[in-house]
Amino acid sequence: MTLLFVRNVVTRLRIIVALLLLTPALLTGCSALRFGYNQAPELAFWWLDGYADFDEVQSRQARERIAQWFAWHRRSQLPDAAALLARMHSEVLADTSPDRACRWWSEWRQRAETAAEQALPGAADVVTTLTPAQIQHVERRYARNNDEFRRDFLDKDPARRLERSVERAVERAEFFYGTLDEGQRALVARGVAASPFDAEAWNAERVQRQQEALQLLRRLANPPAERDTALAALRAYMAHLWRSPREPYRRYQEKLEAYNCSFAASVHNSTTPAQRQAAAAKFKGWEVDLRALAASPD
Repeated sequence: MTLLFVRNVVTRLRIIVALLLLTPALLTGCSALRFGYNQAPELAFWWLDGYADFDEVQSRQARERIAQWFAWHRRSQLPDAAALLARMHSEVLADTSPDRACRWWSEWRQRAETAAEQALPGAADVVTTLTPAQIQHVERRYARNNDEFRRDFLDKDPARRLERSVERAVERAEFFYGTLDEGQRALVARGVAASPFDAEAWNAERVQRQQEALQLLRRLANPPAERDTALAALRAYMAHLWRSPREPYRRYQEKLEAYNCSFAASVHNSTTPAQRQAAAAKFKGWEVDLRALAASPD
């Protein structure tokens, strides 16, 4: 397990990592959750290998560390996540407030921090074995990711960029609540237009973090650092992912998070009883699945 895994846990919380941490926003259904979680160790390995291009020894070590992480996660984290979903199941039926929305975000973030911390010892075992060629492979993968980011978020036409942002926000809301009506879509569009979200600032921060990650990988791998040294360095890097060392970006991020909590609350409070029941049913289904997964050895 590498620094790349830790970085993605902290910064993206989506795709495979959303599955690893069981962040519910990207799960597609009860049966898909169970199937996906059971397949996730293999998917996680292939995702990491796509960055680092492991050799045979590293592959074996990475698979072992991933398996250990999932054994811990299944045993200690799934019951806790299920209990949190049970609370969400009941609370989603009522109106909410920005403060409550922020509390829910904080609850999931705390669990993401715990999961990332648990990954660090495994990461320390692997990063010190990376070769210069493998770190170059990581750098090339970052470059491809940056091309994709620019296509998705940095369209030169402001109108198209806003339109895509609205589409993403509507899609996220409809995932929970079902189809939004015209008034709700207009509410989402106004909220997105008023958002302090700055794709250029986000991109600049992510590129800076990539460079810091590459520098760290080179420092830890050549010559290979002692395990305790590597673990301390990874822990410091992870702390910067949670809280940027750059003051302007920290202020921006705090402003954006506060706005998003208010925005989420306003969208939720616009939903109908039927839409809230649909969201509650999703949470209940995930809760049932997590409890089943926790009770299963594999």
